Amino acid sequence: MSPQYYYPQKMGRLILQGMEEVMGTSGVNTVLHLGSLDSIIENYPTTSSERTFSFETVSALQASLEKVYGPRGGRGVALRVGRSSFRYGLKEYGSMLGLTEMAFRLLPLPTKLRTGARVFADLFNKHSDQKVRVDESENKIYWIIEHCPLCWERTADEAICHLAVGVLQEALYWLSGGKVFSVEETACVARGDETCTIVIDQTPLS
Repeated sequence: MSPQYYYPQKMGRLILQGMEEVMGTSGVNTVLHLGSLDSIIENYPTTSSERTFSFETVSALQASLEKVYGPRGGRGVALRVGRSSFRYGLKEYGSMLGLTEMAFRLLPLPTKLRTGARVFADLFNKHSDQKVRVDESENKIYWIIEHCPLCWERTADEAICHLAVGVLQEALYWLSGGKVFSVEETACVARGDETCTIVIDQTPLS
């Protein structure tokens, strides 16, 4: 039997709020129903830090998005949900992380990206069972997820943690004051890799 891992209720709620912003209440209800998650319909998790929102539930949400919209459409929706979830998360966690402080906002962009990535990783490492480590090369940041909830117990031919990519896209957009970066998942546990690895190019595209 595989081990049990959890997000806090609050993080589960942020994902569902992001989904609702992108697809509306009826869309979320359809996804929940298809994912056999009817108990969550009109009964979202609370803003508690209690770790009871299981990785199985997060994974089922992602799989259900693909059932509703197809693999390609589900990917696009998951990216948008990730972006929206980050904005909700910033309201919940921003001041605690120090990312909204003026001193941080005034840092040079490369420093801001590297610091932001590490602070953001610490959030997951301290407040959830998702483990993230951050590595760097000269012009890239590697966001490496162990115990990834998005593809938990799934198998796929390609990388499928699109929601995480969307979260990081929006985080970079916010950190940089509106610049767009290349963010690509290059390894995924669902297709047999050891970790889910997302590569961020530190040079903005625009």
